[in-house]
Amino acid sequence: MSTKIDNVHISIRNETSPTPSHTKQKKACFFSTLFSPILPTICEHDIKKLIHSFKVGFALFLVSLLYILDPLFEQVGENAMWAIMTIEVIFDFFGGATLSKGLLRGIGTLLGGGLGCLASTLASDLGKIEYTIVVGTLIFVFGAMATYCRLIPSINKRYDYGVTIFILTFNLVAASSLHGDHQVMELAHHRLSAVAMGFSVCIFISLLVFPMWATDELHQLTSSKFKQLASCIEECMEAFLVVGEKESRPIIHVSSCNSVLHSNSSDESLVNFARWEPTHGRFWFCNPWEKHQQITELLMEFASNILSLQGCLKSALQPSSMLLEVIKEPCKNVGLLLGLTMRELGENIMNKKRSNLEVVIMPELQSIKLELILLSTSKLGAIENVEDLAIANFLFLVMEMIDKVELLAKEVEALGKVAGFQTK
Repeated sequence: MSTKIDNVHISIRNETSPTPSHTKQKKACFFSTLFSPILPTICEHDIKKLIHSFKVGFALFLVSLLYILDPLFEQVGENAMWAIMTIEVIFDFFGGATLSKGLLRGIGTLLGGGLGCLASTLASDLGKIEYTIVVGTLIFVFGAMATYCRLIPSINKRYDYGVTIFILTFNLVAASSLHGDHQVMELAHHRLSAVAMGFSVCIFISLLVFPMWATDELHQLTSSKFKQLASCIEECMEAFLVVGEKESRPIIHVSSCNSVLHSNSSDESLVNFARWEPTHGRFWFCNPWEKHQQITELLMEFASNILSLQGCLKSALQPSSMLLEVIKEPCKNVGLLLGLTMRELGENIMNKKRSNLEVVIMPELQSIKLELILLSTSKLGAIENVEDLAIANFLFLVMEMIDKVELLAKEVEALGKVAGFQTK
């Protein structure tokens, strides 16, 4: 079986272009080498943070000219503060986040200001008391309805910021009309113009000057999860098959599993931002970002299985040395093949490529799974003592992880088909 594993490893590696991890690190830290006398510890992510900081500072400088230059200040006046506030509020690290916040802020401002002006116009022919009652009632109704919409999960995830801006703008315009209806349209116009100026500056700098894409970040994070879990499963299998005291077993870094289990909310945010991003590279509006969420859910299940396997190592129920020798070779092959498959799937997502894993790897996984089933029935037989129970629990978790890897391979292949990944 070990010969089969080696052959599979070689056949897959021959289909991929040689991209050593140390080469990627050198490319990622190119600027670190260039500016090593000044910034010795800088890396790719730090460079992105610096670029984003400079972009925000430059955007704030541009909109501050509305205050600094007298000709512009005479045209805009004190409403220039809304442009500065727009920069601070909507300028995000990723281009999709900036675009979504900007559009939602503009739509919320437009709807809120329009309805506020309409409310004041309809109530303008009424007396002072009736006018106050009508406007106050409308503020209550629209505020309550919009707040209820914010509590709907689907709206809260994607449009919460726009609804918040709508409530703020509507209340501001409608309430201000009580003390000067002739200023309502002017107030709404100036604020919308200032927001539009701030939004234009944000979009121009965010999308055209060293843009940061949530799509790239999503692919990198998903790929890194595969590699982290691959290392974890290999460590678990190696530690479980060590014969001797628990202290002699290698250390298992389960922190990666915990990070995968708690990454769902950040992945949802990245998927939401990716939906707003314009066409760039090989990414299009029709890219199935929901596939990433499905893959993440399967990775979370796989991580929970690894934690359960790690729990077997800490359990008081431990198999005997004789039983471990019986399952040592097939389980070692399982660990190697699962780690290899997970790394290949991660590289496929990272490089946006498709490979024939279903032809090369899946038969091997099925073969090893069948071998484990035959082993558990022929060698172990009926569960007669705690040692048999420990081995049976271990083999069950291993077979569950094989099933999860097969599902992950199918989902990654489906993602590649729909997203148009190139074939290796």
